[in-house]
Amino acid sequence: MIYHSGAEFTAAPKKRVLLFGMSGLGKTHLSNLLRDTGNWFHYSIDYRIGTRYMGEYIADNFKREAMKVPLLRELLMTDSVYIASNITFDNLAPLSTYLGKPGDPARGGVPFAEYCKRQDQHRQAEISALHDTGRFIDRASDIYGYDNFICDTSGSICEVVEADNPADPVMKTLSENLLLVWIKGSEAHREELKRRFDRAPKPMYYRPAFLRALWAEYTDGKDPETVDPDAFLRFGYARLLEHRQPRYAAMADWGITVTAEEVATVRDAAGFHALIAAALDRTATRT
Repeated sequence: MIYHSGAEFTAAPKKRVLLFGMSGLGKTHLSNLLRDTGNWFHYSIDYRIGTRYMGEYIADNFKREAMKVPLLRELLMTDSVYIASNITFDNLAPLSTYLGKPGDPARGGVPFAEYCKRQDQHRQAEISALHDTGRFIDRASDIYGYDNFICDTSGSICEVVEADNPADPVMKTLSENLLLVWIKGSEAHREELKRRFDRAPKPMYYRPAFLRALWAEYTDGKDPETVDPDAFLRFGYARLLEHRQPRYAAMADWGITVTAEEVATVRDAAGFHALIAAALDRTATRT
């Protein structure tokens, strides 16, 4: 780790932290809080994915739909309108919409083969965005004068790394440049995430083998083209949460762990510093 004690982190003139864990446990909340102080650069992996690496896919999908409307088709064919994604740190809907849900097109689904293609695009984009982190640390300092850097990762980071492998290129790059911090949720948090997801299922990234097994199980005896996309996502979400926990835990061996309850108490940058320092000291005591 780049910091070995709470005192070392507190005294460091350049604080570099990466937050990871399930969506909904506080990564973006903390990142926004730090960015709003004016002293931290906020690097959002999802934003980088949706702009640099999947922006063209997203815009092309919008255009594909627009071409089905005669008026818009005519305007597009004559370069009379411009269609683009308006993705922001707080509104990642264009990325989610493109990733999509497999199942019945009449209910907003996409064919499973197309869904798998988009999943692979997301995987490659996420790996590339993670590798870009070091360059953005340099850019944040050289261009904007930010010495403090917070990396707000996607909930699917654990799916695109092999943390049990000490030579994993993404994990090595990240751990050499930032302190990795797992925001760990309790069973109560996981139940709340399930309830929240049940109310509004959203597109997710799955490891290919896990997705295929899940899809085969759910569609057994069903016509895949008539599957309710939201029903499939609800079916798989609890399993995805369980699938990711050991993968997050393996990543935590490269850094430190804080709880979602602890994160909920942070109100300002000083509180964040204290949270990280305490977790570093806990880790040092155990080792």
